[in-house]
Amino acid sequence: MIDQGTIDRIMDAAQIVDVVSEFVTLKRRGINYVGLCPFHTDKTPSFYVSPAKNICKCFACGEGGTAVHFIMKHEQLSYYEALKFLAKKYNIEVQEKELTDEQKQAYNERESLFILNDYARDYFANTLHNHIEGKSVGFSYFKERGFREDIIEKFQLGYSLDQRDAFSQEAIKNGYKEEYLVKTGLTIKGDNNYLADRFRGRVMFPVHTLSGKVVAFGGRILKKAENTGKYVNSPESDIYHKGNELYGIYFAKQAITKADCCYLVEGYTDVISMHQAGIENVVASSGTALTNGQIRLIHRFTDNVKVIYDGDAAGIKAALRGIDLLLEDGMNIKVVLLPDGEDPDSFARKQNAQSFNEYIKENQVDFIRFKTKLLLDEAGNDPIKRASLISDIVNSISVIPDNIIRTVYIRDCSVLLDIDERILTQEVNKKRLAYHEKHNTPQIAPEMSAANNDLSKIPPSGSKPVRKKTPIDKFELAILYYVVRYGMEILFEGGEGNMVTGDMPTTVIDWIKFDLKRDGFWFTNPLYTLMLEEAVEKSEDEQFNPSRYFLAHTDPQVSRIAAEIVSDRYQLSKIHVKQFGEDAKKEDTPLAEEKHLAKNVPRVITELKDAYISQQMKAIKDEMQQKQKENDWDAAIELMQQLKSLEEIKKALAKELGERIILRW
Repeated sequence: MIDQGTIDRIMDAAQIVDVVSEFVTLKRRGINYVGLCPFHTDKTPSFYVSPAKNICKCFACGEGGTAVHFIMKHEQLSYYEALKFLAKKYNIEVQEKELTDEQKQAYNERESLFILNDYARDYFANTLHNHIEGKSVGFSYFKERGFREDIIEKFQLGYSLDQRDAFSQEAIKNGYKEEYLVKTGLTIKGDNNYLADRFRGRVMFPVHTLSGKVVAFGGRILKKAENTGKYVNSPESDIYHKGNELYGIYFAKQAITKADCCYLVEGYTDVISMHQAGIENVVASSGTALTNGQIRLIHRFTDNVKVIYDGDAAGIKAALRGIDLLLEDGMNIKVVLLPDGEDPDSFARKQNAQSFNEYIKENQVDFIRFKTKLLLDEAGNDPIKRASLISDIVNSISVIPDNIIRTVYIRDCSVLLDIDERILTQEVNKKRLAYHEKHNTPQIAPEMSAANNDLSKIPPSGSKPVRKKTPIDKFELAILYYVVRYGMEILFEGGEGNMVTGDMPTTVIDWIKFDLKRDGFWFTNPLYTLMLEEAVEKSEDEQFNPSRYFLAHTDPQVSRIAAEIVSDRYQLSKIHVKQFGEDAKKEDTPLAEEKHLAKNVPRVITELKDAYISQQMKAIKDEMQQKQKENDWDAAIELMQQLKSLEEIKKALAKELGERIILRW
């Protein structure tokens, strides 16, 4: 954890124009700056940067926030990683909580492994470019593959000399410990202190983490050697777990986010050739079956994956096993088969970005349909193989979390397999029930056959539901507007008879809390509730700055709402125009609002109460109608009395909203 004092120094130093201009070309427009949004395909500048408020905001896609949140989104970093990124930029020493001796030792060892890998990366790159063997063997190989020099440098490719321990001895001579050479897997240690370079005689491919650190290497041998694999990879270590890494993710993350799609290929050269062709949203599983860790990496940036196969039947069947994990994670999977004799590496070298993407668009096939046709061709007319095929397809469909998507696939596969849809539905439900029992997870409603049921009646998926907006939300947001912008402003001066804080002045947050709770109301939107409750808690500190606090919030949804609220482009609400007429539009909005806080804040609270009451009245009317249908007249009369009481309250609220609010103390 980074201490709050350090966070404050970083926030103060990180000027939004300075940070954003490193990634976006900005032009001054009035007191602000504007440029093309880096988070979506933006043809006309819609990304505004406000130096006065120290925030950015895209008025097309909605992305925005502070410098920290811009870096989080652009570089795909966590909140604390983004803080460290900015701290490094502004030469601010990051003070973190005190570690135990064991934690310090583990941290120092991990850092030592990273430092050693950086040294190895530079050593191999230098050998490739400057050593006679590196140039004649390694560099010549890359040039034969058609790689440009800028691409070789971008991916930090290198070469390891074809000598037993050339690298190991050089590293030791430069002060690197033998212990760490062995732990990273760069060096193999045998009996009698025998040392050997793991990657000798190979071209080198560094493997980067999401944040760009080198955690491992892959090496390809260039000469024929018996009992030697073409590729050798770093073994697992304290800093490298191959199931959690994807080759190329560091170079692809921004492009994946922008395209909302990730191409998945098999090898290092596939990724590099596609980059050279202009397709950057591509990663490789490096010849291993997909793991949950790798899938989570992709899912951070997109729901859409396009798997590119080279047409080799054995390779395709092996890869199919990992794709079910993508389906289970709720991702949309398309499959692309390349022409015979082509792999992504060779095919990309013959294409540019436009022609490659056109081929993908024309030849992509939905994964379930692709798998069904592939297995059908293999099974032929053999009934045993067809039964096994059906079981395989049912397994894939059953892991899909969304009910509607599962139902559509069941319907389509029943046609492709020429089998009754109800049988497929029954088998899918059995598989899902067995899965939930095995993993002790809640069972959701079973499938309904699309042949006999309306798809609109299918229950939502078992994944975490997304809360739909309600008519109340806009009124709660109107109150949050004043919390974020003016929460610590004095709404009423203290004095005798002040029912909230006695002789103490009443702030906007004080009044909102008091006025809502005295009538038994509170927010209903979970996100807005979180913001209001945090504001109430933090307001006990007189130095609390609501806009600064919420703009720097660790929850991106909260910071986005705050950025929208404090933005200069935030529209003057109809409430103010109705209350103060056209003159309100002519005034400088922030100053005008500060002058009218004592009128506006109580008014938006009253409008929220009115909306709550209207919602309750509608619910009671609906219940009354039901009770009348059931001839339960006693319950209907009781509800009628409740409705009458609410109507009286609504009349009083309507009177307040129609007249100027005068508070008597």
